[in-house]
Amino acid sequence: MAEPTRAEPAPPPSGRRIRGLDAEQRKAKRRAQLLEATLDLVAANGYPNTSIEQICQAAYVGTKGFYEIFDNKEACYIALVREVSERIEAAMVETLRDAPDDEPGASRTLLEAFAHALADDPRLAKVTFGEASGISSAVERQRRINRRWAAEFLLAVWGRFGMAPHEDARPVAVGAIGGLFDIVADWMVTDDEHADGHADADAGDVDALIAALTAYYQVIRDGLRAR
Repeated sequence: MAEPTRAEPAPPPSGRRIRGLDAEQRKAKRRAQLLEATLDLVAANGYPNTSIEQICQAAYVGTKGFYEIFDNKEACYIALVREVSERIEAAMVETLRDAPDDEPGASRTLLEAFAHALADDPRLAKVTFGEASGISSAVERQRRINRRWAAEFLLAVWGRFGMAPHEDARPVAVGAIGGLFDIVADWMVTDDEHADGHADADAGDVDALIAALTAYYQVIRDGLRAR
């Protein structure tokens, strides 16, 4: 009499939990690890000198896991820039919500919050302002999206304090944001300190950044009031 065939064990369900996490939570965790590793590596070494292999090694994620989340290094970097930008945008919205009722006080509070959002973690400024320019057309599109959001935010600030009644306020806001962003980029560069012209953005220099942003913004503000 033939021995009865033993049934093969059923494969584990796709929704099984490992260490308390389901599949989607594990994927989200790998994504967060990859973005954090990309932030560290790009801030330290620059985008061109950062490879997918380095990102995976630093994140403790296999290359297969990387490609399950991102198509390539560019997609990973854009996701990082988007996440950093959304974090800063949320902080600015919250700051405006709690800002003083007078325009000078609100502007000062907003500029200080913007400066600290970058200077308190210098990696953020390096990744978003020090590296993003000139990488690719896709990265440039993301930069433009960020600038358009910032311009709309500035228009909302001006509208709150009755400072932008003119039809040409939008291009003025776009130009103002471009100038503010360029000041951040310039703050990160000190020709006298390094032969290649790049110096580390130090959180201790935040007062200098705030002063530069404030001086520039005051010119824009005075011009709006004069019209």
